[in-house]
Amino acid sequence: MTKISLVTGASRGLGRNAALSIARRGGDVILTYQSQAAEAQAAVAAIQALGRQAVALHLDTGKVATFAAFADRLRGVLRDNWQRDRFDHLVNNAGHGDYALIAETTEAQFDGLIDVHFKGVYFLVQALLPLIADGGRIVNLSSGLTRVSYPGYAAYAAAKAAVEVLTVYMAKELGGRGIAVNTVAPGAIETDFGGGAVRDNPEINKIFAGMTALGRVGLPDDIGPMIAALLSEDNRWVNAQRIEVSGGQAI
Repeated sequence: MTKISLVTGASRGLGRNAALSIARRGGDVILTYQSQAAEAQAAVAAIQALGRQAVALHLDTGKVATFAAFADRLRGVLRDNWQRDRFDHLVNNAGHGDYALIAETTEAQFDGLIDVHFKGVYFLVQALLPLIADGGRIVNLSSGLTRVSYPGYAAYAAAKAAVEVLTVYMAKELGGRGIAVNTVAPGAIETDFGGGAVRDNPEINKIFAGMTALGRVGLPDDIGPMIAALLSEDNRWVNAQRIEVSGGQAI
């Protein structure tokens, strides 16, 4: 039976690349977007061009109060498009960058990062657990910045570190259902994330490239295929792990 993966924040960047990589490996995809509806539909069209099914749904992962309604919409999509009541893989990718030194971080900035990157992941998994098939997979996205410090990223990195701990607890609690849970932690990547800082700021790009054994920053194509591979049966025994995909950043 074809596997169905739900990828949050998949209208752009790493999420889009992961969704396409999953489709290239023969999976169907439900992708979510917050504001970029046109880009999400373009991603759907690209997946369909690969011969796979895809649907885009709106979701703000920072608004826990909307998750029950989202789960209801998802039930309908699964029934209408796949004649199924479960999906197989959840990739918690959605996120945003908001960077400031500790002395300058506002409470609103802090709360926004926690709501999306930690609280949202926690309660979205809770809301979707009845819809995830036994033997399924969950991948939570973290960051190389939980291991390597860089000024201005404290709140963002702390939220991601919380997700890494959460991943281990999810793996323990969901193991009885055969659900494996892992963290993928990309290094610096050239995307529009955080205003495109790594992609568009030559100084930042050079700094992170200089910290990386392979001599450059990453590209979406360095991450998406790895996520898709982690979801496959070939990696069924990988569980509760933090897997850094950074080209050897700060080693």
